[in-house]
Amino acid sequence: MSTATTPKYRPETRLVQSGVLRSQFGETSEALFLTQGYVYESSAQAEARFKGEDPGYQYSRFANPTVSMFERRIAEFEGAEAARATATGMAAVTLAMMGQVRAGDHVVASKAIFGSCLYVVEEYLPRYGVTSTIVDGFNLDEWRAAMRPNTKTVFLETPTNPTLEVIDIAGVSEIAHAAGATVVVDNVFSTPLWQSPLELGADCVVYSTTKHIDGQGRCLGGVILGSNKFINDNVHTFIRQTGPSMSPFNAWVMLKGLETLAVRVRQQTASATAIADTLAKHPKVSRLIYPGRPDHPQAAIVRKQMSGGSTLIAFEVVGGKKGAFAFQDALRLVRISNNLGDAKSLITHPATTTHQRITQQQRNELGISDGMVRLSVGLEHADDIADDVITALKAI
Repeated sequence: MSTATTPKYRPETRLVQSGVLRSQFGETSEALFLTQGYVYESSAQAEARFKGEDPGYQYSRFANPTVSMFERRIAEFEGAEAARATATGMAAVTLAMMGQVRAGDHVVASKAIFGSCLYVVEEYLPRYGVTSTIVDGFNLDEWRAAMRPNTKTVFLETPTNPTLEVIDIAGVSEIAHAAGATVVVDNVFSTPLWQSPLELGADCVVYSTTKHIDGQGRCLGGVILGSNKFINDNVHTFIRQTGPSMSPFNAWVMLKGLETLAVRVRQQTASATAIADTLAKHPKVSRLIYPGRPDHPQAAIVRKQMSGGSTLIAFEVVGGKKGAFAFQDALRLVRISNNLGDAKSLITHPATTTHQRITQQQRNELGISDGMVRLSVGLEHADDIADDVITALKAI
């Protein structure tokens, strides 16, 4: 398990310097250790290593030097005591919950979560005797009413996918802790740069590192962050015994991605803010949601818990599905893809892609209309992205 050990420098410094483990060759860039196993100086050392009495590596399913460097760096950036990396973002979400619960436990989750996360809560956990309650995450009274004596953990994502609405992390954490439950927050849409759930009371933060942390469309990955106790009690052994580990190569790519994350996300957020302001005035945009704008549905909460906006914009075009498809198909610079947080600008129609498996009624409740699209703003010049989007709106 990897823990944060170096001083808390400013974010940009931590993203470049934290967690480095240099070999005897004194390399500048982090080394890529593509190894499955490790050798021991003696039989006694091997025994001590497996007993946990001798520090060091045993097998890369358990831990690996390159993966450890990534875990230490992201922990330092997040302000967490410890982190464990996983093969994908969904592995991180599933493990963060599965590692905590036992048969007879109860989970509460916001209904405004990614479809695969909803599947884990409503379809997967019940197979093992874990019940769940789904609530309107923006209504603290619903969180209070949902708590039971056997509630083990609560799960939420904020800003939400794809509508970019914002849940009060501190408020939910206070309610959950009063009931003896932990809080797991999916922080992908804000990134660690703009929101710090652990400082707001959450016990665990999860990311799909596939998104902004890689940020260049190369590798899958996930990470779970929390206190040493949370990781030791719920995550470390689960990964060791079941094997959803991040590969050393992917960890090395993520390390390189972290070095530029602050620069990328700041630029993408600045571009997204400008584009959102332009789109909000467009006659063919009937609704727009962007954190940081005064017309955001939870503007007061955004001001309280986020230090920046997002690289994503949610907006609704006129004409429903037909209008959304015509608009997306007319784009030339922005590409249609269900990914996000990439250096390239990407757009998706959630009702027919990321959220098409949930019912029409559920989409209506979440505010995912047939005319809604989710724009992930990349690193192209903001004016070029805006020109492409404005031109494509003429196709409606």
